[in-house]
Amino acid sequence: MLFYPWYPAMMLAVESNHVIDIRLRRIAAGGVDAATEVHLMVSEKIGAALEAGSMLMRGESSSQIINFYRKHVAANTQRLAPHTS
Repeated sequence: MLFYPWYPAMMLAVESNHVIDIRLRRIAAGGVDAATEVHLMVSEKIGAALEAGSMLMRGESSSQIINFYRKHVAANTQRLAPHTS
């Protein structure tokens, strides 16, 4: 695949930018949800960084680590995106 090494990393950047946008809008709106979101955001980032570090120590590839982060970003997108019914 011609774009394989770069495509997942590029998609991670695009997807995480979307989550950052949603989170910043929630935080800017203020309220109890903003404080909860900031706490959750920091704890998720610390946990993901520790897990990625352990993945590196186990010798996993950069593509596996990128996929790990993409799964976390996708879960955040699902949780944060407004539900339409």
